[in-house]
Amino acid sequence: MSNWEPQSKRRRLDADSGNANPFPGGRETGRERFRPTDPRDWTVSIAVPTSIISDCVTREQRTTTVGRIARAMAIFSVDEVVIFDDSPMDKRPANVDTNAYTGDVDEGHFMEHLLTYLETPPFMRKVLFPLHPNLRSQGLLPSLDMPHHPHKDEWLPYREGLTLNTPAKGGNGTVVEIGMSETVTITESIPANTRLTLKMSDDAHGHPEPVHPTAPRTEAGYFWGFTVRRAKSLSDVFTGSAYEDGYDLSIGTSERGLPLSRAFPDYHQPATFNHMLIVFGGPRGLEYAAMNDPELGQMGISGSRTKELFDNWVNVLPNQGTRGIRTDEALLIALTGLKRLWDTS
Repeated sequence: MSNWEPQSKRRRLDADSGNANPFPGGRETGRERFRPTDPRDWTVSIAVPTSIISDCVTREQRTTTVGRIARAMAIFSVDEVVIFDDSPMDKRPANVDTNAYTGDVDEGHFMEHLLTYLETPPFMRKVLFPLHPNLRSQGLLPSLDMPHHPHKDEWLPYREGLTLNTPAKGGNGTVVEIGMSETVTITESIPANTRLTLKMSDDAHGHPEPVHPTAPRTEAGYFWGFTVRRAKSLSDVFTGSAYEDGYDLSIGTSERGLPLSRAFPDYHQPATFNHMLIVFGGPRGLEYAAMNDPELGQMGISGSRTKELFDNWVNVLPNQGTRGIRTDEALLIALTGLKRLWDTS
């Protein structure tokens, strides 16, 4: 398979498993390094435009820009990234060969491809991501080293796994690679090359259990990577939300916005929300994205009215010392400033 399929490799299920826990004895390093919060249903999402790589001249520049976005998300435990197209509708290609390099043709596909690749645990990337021109400069990408990218001898109560073609003992079940020297077996029959989330047993003789991919966060409070979603426009960032009731706290970033101290007077108190969304503009700002969005045009939202889309319209770095701040730079600045809204530790 030469084409990359972003969501087909992830399996959501609940099942009993059938093999003993491969972590006998000492297993403290992972838990000590990643101290989970309380179990949480709330999430933090960011949205970034395709134009953040439109002014990159080379393949290497595009690759490293996406790598910096991913690294910032990992550092700040962001749960979702939405990639929205802010280009004019009549400038978008009608047909794209996704088997070829897409960084200069379909920036959204390129960004989604690299971000999903980076989120995937390293030991399963060669299987889930066949050779592709988009990954030719993968050596420039940073290591994210998130909790679900554990080292071989590191124990955590959850682990990502990849189903194998190897026959299970007794002929029943599925053998799963979990990035260790030993594999595990679950009782459910699942096609090979499917990614799973497993809950490990504290008992050395216990059995791993396949769970929903969000279980590490909702059951134990672990940051467990991020999902990647594409949106055809700025409005689609909101209307295409995977959350049933959408985002209940939205923040737009702009040099014309309010400083954080004014936008959030109770800044040192955690905000109340279920799903927070922080939206970043490209070189020409969020107003440019609104201008190229037919849905918003029909609503009369463009220019200075773009801020009406958001609950808060903020300037994350007033009095900046440079004429412009790149989106990947603004992302780090914004998340540093806004983190107190969900983390008061």
